[in-house]
Amino acid sequence: MLCVMLNAFLDLVLPQGCVGCDDPCGPLCPGCAAVWPARRTPDSPQRGLPECWSAADYAGPLRRAILAYKERARTALAARLAEMLAFTAVTALGGRPPPGRVVLVPIPSARRAVRARGHDPVARLAALAAHRMGAMGVCAVSRPMLALCRRTADQAGLSATERAANLHTSLRATSRLRVASEGPLVLVDDIVTTGATLAEASRALHAVGADPRLAVTLAATRRRRPSC
Repeated sequence: MLCVMLNAFLDLVLPQGCVGCDDPCGPLCPGCAAVWPARRTPDSPQRGLPECWSAADYAGPLRRAILAYKERARTALAARLAEMLAFTAVTALGGRPPPGRVVLVPIPSARRAVRARGHDPVARLAALAAHRMGAMGVCAVSRPMLALCRRTADQAGLSATERAANLHTSLRATSRLRVASEGPLVLVDDIVTTGATLAEASRALHAVGADPRLAVTLAATRRRRPSC
């Protein structure tokens, strides 16, 4: 938490260059924050994965911005990233307000990760994105309806099958679900790789009668090209 406060203070008192290109119009300039919302289904999509939309590929300036925000507590990036996420969500919804409020459901972070980082990056983005969607004419609210119920191994280096097995039954829906189930449910995460996390979140919500049909992320890892 001290690191988050210190970075926020430095962002206010010191000129911050863009994390993508060092342009003085930081912390993320309009050029580096350009988005191309599109369906980005992972290779060998996980069973139960909702229709998945992402703002852009996990590469270049966006990758650097996400890493700076998550791992180095550059929370000044949150507003710009949330704007990208909100625009992607509105695009995925067809660009028009659906019936009822859109309910953004952030993927929860492990407590140890929140302690290490000093903040919960996805929860913050979901809350800011919901507010931004309201300014775009789409009524939205962020609800932390999911909770981790067991520890999982580090996902780095795991195959799609191994990721699915690692995450299976790791999430549960909380009691807040019934209070907020008046509109479309949209899962929110920062990055989609194989889709295992989003598929597990969808399973947990389906177990209590909910039906998240969309997932929205800031970035998607690039699909592997078949070898010649």
